[in-house]
Amino acid sequence: MNKPLTLPGLLMLTPLIGATDSWVKALGLALASGLLLSLFGAGMGLLRAQLQRQQQWFASLLLGASLGSCLWLALQALSYELHQQLSLYLGLLPLQCVMLEQAGFFQHRNRLRLAAGFCGALALLGALRELLGTGALGSHLGWLVGLSGDSTGWVLLPQGGLRLLTLVPGGFILLGLLLAAKRAWTASSPFNRQSSRK
Repeated sequence: MNKPLTLPGLLMLTPLIGATDSWVKALGLALASGLLLSLFGAGMGLLRAQLQRQQQWFASLLLGASLGSCLWLALQALSYELHQQLSLYLGLLPLQCVMLEQAGFFQHRNRLRLAAGFCGALALLGALRELLGTGALGSHLGWLVGLSGDSTGWVLLPQGGLRLLTLVPGGFILLGLLLAAKRAWTASSPFNRQSSRK
C-alpha cells in the first residue's frame, strides 16, 4: 500500500473541519472514531480470512452499518446533547471504515499510528479553534460523561477570540496553517537536512 489514501482521506476531512468547532465535539468524535475503527478492524480481521474478495466487500458494508448503528444508539442513550452535535458525522464513520477497508488500511502495519494521528488532529484542531475562536476551552465538557447543562469551561481570553475560527472557513485556514507549520518543522529538522545531502 504505497499510494496515499486519497478518497478515505477526503472523507476524513469533513469531520475534521465540521466537528472541530469545539473541543468537546472534537474529543467526542475522536473517541467515537477510535472505538469504531478498533471494533471494525477486529471484526474484519476475523471475517477476512474466511471470505472471498467479493464477499468481503459486502461483509464490511454490513459490519460498518451495524457498528455505526450501535454507536449511534449508544451515544444517544449516554449523552443526548453530544449526540445532537455529532449526529451528522457519526453517520460518516461507518462509510469511512468501509472505504478504509477497501483501501487496505486495516492490513497496513502503521494503521494504529495513522488512526491515532487522525484522532489527535481532531483533538488539537478542536482545542485550537475553540480557544482562539471563543477565548474559552472546555465548554460543555460534561457532555462527554452524559451530563447536561451549560458550562463555559475555562475562560482564557476574557475579550473573546476571532469568531471566524469557529466557522468552517476558519477551520480550513487553521488546518492549512498547521499543515504548513508541520511541513516547515520537518524540513528544518537535522535528520531531513542530512538525508537531503546524500
